[in-house]
Amino acid sequence: MIDEPETGSSRAYAVRPGSRFPPGASEVPGGINFCIFCRHATRVELLLYEAADSPEPFQIVTLAADTNRTFFFWHVMVEALPIGTHYTWRVDGPRETQSSGERFDPDRELLDPDARAVSDALWTRPPPGKPSPAGHATHRAIVTETLPVCSTLVSRGLDDALIYELHVGGFTRHASSGVEHPGTFAGLIEKIPYLKQLGVTHVELLPVMAFDEQDVPPAAAARGLTNYWGYSTHSYYSPHPRYCRDPARAPQEFRALTDALHTAGIGVLLDVVFNHTAEAGETGPIINFKGLGNDIFYHLDAADRRRYRDYTGCGNTVNCNHPLVTTFIVHCLEYWVVRLGVDGFRFDLASVFARDQRGELMPDPPLPWAIESSRVLSHVPLIAEAWDAAGMYQVGAFPGMAWAEWNGRYRDVIRRFVRGDPGIIGEVATCIAGSSDLYADDGRLPNNSINYVTCHDGFTLMDLVSYESKRNEANGDENRDGTSDNLSWNCGAEGETGDARILGLRHRQARNLMALLFLSQGVPMMLAGDEVLRSQRGNNNAYCQDNALSWFDWTPTESGSAMLRFVQALIALRKRHASLRRRRFLTGRPSPGQTRPDVAWHGERLHEPGWHDPRARLLVVTLGGEAPGEPALHAVFNMDDGACTVQLPAPDGQHWRRIVDTARDAPHDIVQSAQQAAIESEQCRVEARSVVVLEEAG
Repeated sequence: MIDEPETGSSRAYAVRPGSRFPPGASEVPGGINFCIFCRHATRVELLLYEAADSPEPFQIVTLAADTNRTFFFWHVMVEALPIGTHYTWRVDGPRETQSSGERFDPDRELLDPDARAVSDALWTRPPPGKPSPAGHATHRAIVTETLPVCSTLVSRGLDDALIYELHVGGFTRHASSGVEHPGTFAGLIEKIPYLKQLGVTHVELLPVMAFDEQDVPPAAAARGLTNYWGYSTHSYYSPHPRYCRDPARAPQEFRALTDALHTAGIGVLLDVVFNHTAEAGETGPIINFKGLGNDIFYHLDAADRRRYRDYTGCGNTVNCNHPLVTTFIVHCLEYWVVRLGVDGFRFDLASVFARDQRGELMPDPPLPWAIESSRVLSHVPLIAEAWDAAGMYQVGAFPGMAWAEWNGRYRDVIRRFVRGDPGIIGEVATCIAGSSDLYADDGRLPNNSINYVTCHDGFTLMDLVSYESKRNEANGDENRDGTSDNLSWNCGAEGETGDARILGLRHRQARNLMALLFLSQGVPMMLAGDEVLRSQRGNNNAYCQDNALSWFDWTPTESGSAMLRFVQALIALRKRHASLRRRRFLTGRPSPGQTRPDVAWHGERLHEPGWHDPRARLLVVTLGGEAPGEPALHAVFNMDDGACTVQLPAPDGQHWRRIVDTARDAPHDIVQSAQQAAIESEQCRVEARSVVVLEEAG
């Protein structure tokens, strides 16, 4: 069963047959058990390396079918093998690619799909259509210690959640971050006090499962650009090695991050990419799944199984509803919860999960139900990006019961309203009220809607009010990449300007967008850096910009500091008012213990909203208290070019106080109620393009 080392060294570890449970490399009494799934393999070899850059394996173990195969699993136990050993697999089998879809190559070293830690130190991604690296210059998996079960999980759903979407590397990679280990999980730990001060309840991390940083189009690669966002996963069980101080301790370093965030009361959501992999299509590299189970793991063209069906825009599509693939995904997610301390997941291009093995829509796809039926995963938030790149759009209709969704319609309606589109206030009201038209009819709740106006994909908040056209030339694709439909308004000048009037209007518009977000029912999500007006200079597709264009710049600015204060106070306001975080949809009736209805809609005159006015750009709402003794809120959203005067409802208390006015400069744009003089009049003036919030007092 043991071949001599290629180097001629006499060093060799004894082996036993091993077990098919669990897949991957696992500590067992007396050594390390290795196991991979490969249904049609005829020859399997395990290659062991001392380090990530060892030129040759120190031992090659050839597995025998009669002793090292159980069903479709190949396994071996290596006695006394030390933690930190690196390894790969070589597999041979049928090569009828066109008819069977199998891509076996006995010379290609493969990465273990279940690896808990990996190294990409020797990896060089071949250009499209060129052979994958042969020999030993490939990814390597790393034997690592088994982590104990996590006991620090933030065991709550999305009730009261405030999500902060951030990029682990970019959050601390800028020189201004001042952390000891920039761009790493450890660096993010150093910034937890900032997150606590901001007031968010959850961080949503852009992909941290090991991905191929070299997976970019040729034009971007020619410019020295890399895959920055991380939507090119190859190892679903392993934290990304470049975010670690020591890749061999990747699980331990990521677990240290989740433990630290939990200690601070902050939950951890992961953006995960189970719709496609880094292996791309027919001309892409062979890394792991292609060489072990290409016919099972991917959607292949039945007429020619060399070709990959592509519903993701990335060259391949994971065959999620194959029973073995479904099981792989569910077990992987459970591992990240149980061992690595993750509190929930956001699923990229999740409508792929609704496609059968022919790529057609399934009424009851197994994977979404299997995920939310898992005894582990049923207790954590599950968020779907409910569309894919081939036209399947399921916002409001994603299969399952408890799934939340990125509400793309909320984003678009609020952007249109704030830029000044008239005649849509009915849609705006529906969005502010939690999108009941999308979620109420099948028993879902306001918290099924993840509300956002910006995210990593698209303009930042500052760019949304500064650009009407994308500026993506730096990506190397002649500005053809990224969406051209941004629903943005530049406030009178395109891009950077020194005009104080335009800058003032942009800052007001940014405050308007944030105010609407945090005053809406549902779950608000904001993009990291928006709270300090971070700009990407008009680039709305910075997937390949691992540089200062994308990084969080911690250098204080006057406008950034003012916006930060405003956002912190908005978050505090939302936390003070249960009426902004209702568990059920608004009814127009008082909550228990309250006299005022939970909602009433108005225009300039009370109870006269302009639902059917094609010119209307004003919406006014009164929110009755939800908790006992909670004061009502009266919010005015005036996106018109002119100021207006609105009638005020009679206060249940003594008077109204103006606590938010985005037309005012800091620090008067948002204040505590006690700091503001009472409004004695029955009317309130609201400036053009501004949001005003009144709170009952006394």
